[in-house]
Amino acid sequence: MTSITLKPSADVQYVLRLADTALILAQRLSEWCGHAPALEEDIALTNMSLDLVGQSRALLTHAGQLHARAGGLAFDEDQLAYLREERDFLNPTLCELPNTAEDATHRRNRPGDFAFTVLRNLMVATWLKQAWTKLAQSQDEELAAIAAKAVKEARYHQQHNGDWVVRLGDGTDESHARTQRALERLWPFVPELFEDDAIDEAAAAKGLGPRASELRTAWETEVQAVLAEATLQAPKATPFRSTGRRGVHSEHMGYLLAEMQSLQRAHPGAAW
Repeated sequence: MTSITLKPSADVQYVLRLADTALILAQRLSEWCGHAPALEEDIALTNMSLDLVGQSRALLTHAGQLHARAGGLAFDEDQLAYLREERDFLNPTLCELPNTAEDATHRRNRPGDFAFTVLRNLMVATWLKQAWTKLAQSQDEELAAIAAKAVKEARYHQQHNGDWVVRLGDGTDESHARTQRALERLWPFVPELFEDDAIDEAAAAKGLGPRASELRTAWETEVQAVLAEATLQAPKATPFRSTGRRGVHSEHMGYLLAEMQSLQRAHPGAAW
């Protein structure tokens, strides 16, 4: 099916960044369904994925409405999720990485590394919690309402995954080593979460939402507290910068979208 063409304003792009962060991480978490190390955790990861899907649905619907108000077509949530090209997704690269601490392409028969998953969940949930807290005061009433509900889910995600990070990091020698290795794989992608650009500046000027940089201090305080309790050492900063929030993605994103979008593109308009 033909992809849709967007002509998004800064407001639309700002909302899409939030929506895509939730949607792409939800897709990665869904890969754990039936594969988690314990039945209870299988259910927990699936429920967190569903929370993120719910957030992305509300945000994509709102982004479609904003797109129409700006003179574009009124796209719905399904069109924005399933019919955009890779370059039109604006999620941080952190969310699209395969569920593994190894720098390798995703394998369907290998759901991933659990330590990597809970560490990434902690990082993104903490970032989203800070964002939702500030967005609850947005001048955009619809966005503020979405944020007020989503912040409760982000708090739970942060606490649940933080508990696992501590359990693994301060556990056996093997669990500590694997969790530290996962942290070293993830850490270079963290700076992207806090880099401002013209989209952030426009949102802040209009009272739509915070700049990305405004989330850094609280995020670092909360994540570093968990790492300290888990006896994990944050790696040193590197010059590397990922660019997913600008639509320039890793090699993993195309494979993820091919799987996520396959049904809708094979059977346009399918509903059940």
